[in-house]
Amino acid sequence: MVSNAPSFPTQSDVKKARALRRVKALATAALALCVLVFVLCRIYADVSPVIGFIGAFAEAAAIGGLADWYAVVALFRHPLGLPIPHTAIIPSNQTRIADNLGSFIESNFLAPEPVRKKLQQVDFAALVADWLADEKRSEGLSIFVARLMPKMLAAMENTGLRGFLLKRVTDQLEKIDVAPIAADLLATFTHERRHQRLFDEMIGLLGGFLTDEDAQDALRDRIRKELPTLANFFRADAYLLKKILHSGASLIEDIKADDDHPMRHEFDRFVARFIDNLRHSPEYRDRAEELKRNLLARPELATLADGLWKEVRGFIDRDVGAAESMLRTHLTGIFVEVGRSLADDANIRRDMNEGFVVALSSFVESQKSGVSSFISEQVRSWDLGQLTQVIELNIGRDLQYIRFNGMAIGGLAGIALHTIDVLFLS
Repeated sequence: MVSNAPSFPTQSDVKKARALRRVKALATAALALCVLVFVLCRIYADVSPVIGFIGAFAEAAAIGGLADWYAVVALFRHPLGLPIPHTAIIPSNQTRIADNLGSFIESNFLAPEPVRKKLQQVDFAALVADWLADEKRSEGLSIFVARLMPKMLAAMENTGLRGFLLKRVTDQLEKIDVAPIAADLLATFTHERRHQRLFDEMIGLLGGFLTDEDAQDALRDRIRKELPTLANFFRADAYLLKKILHSGASLIEDIKADDDHPMRHEFDRFVARFIDNLRHSPEYRDRAEELKRNLLARPELATLADGLWKEVRGFIDRDVGAAESMLRTHLTGIFVEVGRSLADDANIRRDMNEGFVVALSSFVESQKSGVSSFISEQVRSWDLGQLTQVIELNIGRDLQYIRFNGMAIGGLAGIALHTIDVLFLS
């Protein structure tokens, strides 16, 4: 049988074996002494009545010592090598001992309440915080994580996970009602009339259009087409263009110079109506949803996502192999900051510890039957001789003292019986 027992002998086992041999020798010597005294007392019984008491003590002590020697030896082997029934108890019951040991550990050491109480004594969050707060450890962790990232990204591509994630993101975007979100964003943007900056940009663009020669030529051609031929003969188009450009430029300058211009208030009202329609108008909501669906359905979006994925993966591949990796540096900083923040926040540590206790106790509860089976299988697979030796080394020394106790108790019982015999039966 292949032994799965611990390696033997260890330094501790050598010391235990030496102590066991010493106690065995003393117990055997004491037993031999009792036998010798008994024999001598038999020979010199007539010398003195006291000899009878000593002989009674020695006789009973020898009997007690022999009985206890038999009991101790019978636990581990057959006494004198004789196959006496109900001896070599431990080797003969290896399977039962293994099963009972596994069940005992499962029932008493892996019960839910003791496990939870023991786990609650450990501050797991503090251990994590101290570990992460050490910059060298966090740096090592960041190196490990950075090395894994390219493999993780490659695995995502090979398993189709990237496409799955893109589809999940798209599905979630389709469920979002964009009109109220857009309304909230615009309302935030228009806070304290910040949208007037946009209006100023629009006015600036219009002013640039009016001063652009190509735009002026296009406007002149449009005016010429709308005027009668006779008006064009008198160059009315040039006059009208000049008036339009002058009036437009004057209006733009007035708007730029006056923060309280009516056109600005009109723009305020337009933006407010648009925000209100986004929030409450079904028509605007339908238009926003249609725009969203059209945008998500465009093939350019998938192309953009694919290109973005390739860029991210390429950057990570290059950065991980660089001597001065930005990714590793940032990860190290993040881990250290997490450790320090965790050390300063008792509430988070308490919540984390509760989570650790629940998770670990649940794991132990789900696996304790496996632990019991594992212990039982390991003990059953041990070599019988080695199993016996391991048990005897650990408890044999204490068992040898039973022999001393047996001789002492037997001797006292012998004296008591001899006294009764002398006083009442002789």
